[in-house]
Amino acid sequence: MTVSVAVLASGRGSNFKAILDEIAAKRCDASVKVLITNNPSAPAIDIARANKIPIEIIERKDFKTRDAFDDGIKKLLDRYSVDLVVLAGYMLILKGQSLLAAYQNRIINIHPALLPAFPGVDAQRQAFDYGVKVSGVTIHLVDASLDAGPIIHQEAVDISDCKDAHEASERILKVEHKAYAKVVDSFSKGRYIVEGRRTRFLKSRG
Repeated sequence: MTVSVAVLASGRGSNFKAILDEIAAKRCDASVKVLITNNPSAPAIDIARANKIPIEIIERKDFKTRDAFDDGIKKLLDRYSVDLVVLAGYMLILKGQSLLAAYQNRIINIHPALLPAFPGVDAQRQAFDYGVKVSGVTIHLVDASLDAGPIIHQEAVDISDCKDAHEASERILKVEHKAYAKVVDSFSKGRYIVEGRRTRFLKSRG
């Protein structure tokens, strides 16, 4: 069953484009219904326009409180009736309880490190500066914590010969592009159940 998706992005949207490319190649059984962005200058908007995907711009400054802002996002998600919410470089933490409750276990995020190591921003630089030889990619369900929701998928990336954090970041990004679309596709073929801080793929749908 094709999974309907909303993408939340704040920047260039490279993972957004990678998912669309995999959908076009019929390697990801999903349909992106809307791009939601908090940044009216986000390059991801151009990607959505090129693919004739509706765009919703919602800015924090237009809401009195953070909860009201997240409620605004929830209303947009409800309007498009999406099955899955994909954070693709979305630079705000989702905090609204009504949003998190309504879409529990249906919001996913990708993080450029092997969580729980190096959470937060600039994870690639954190890993490089620390001197690790292997970093990677984590895709997890989103909850009220910071990069600590139940893990769906992890993939290691060797960065031992990278000369700087930028090179490490680009190497990790290539893995992100393939991994994220695979996880989105897996939601069309089954469902995940949460077991502690990890998830398990349960069964196929009809």
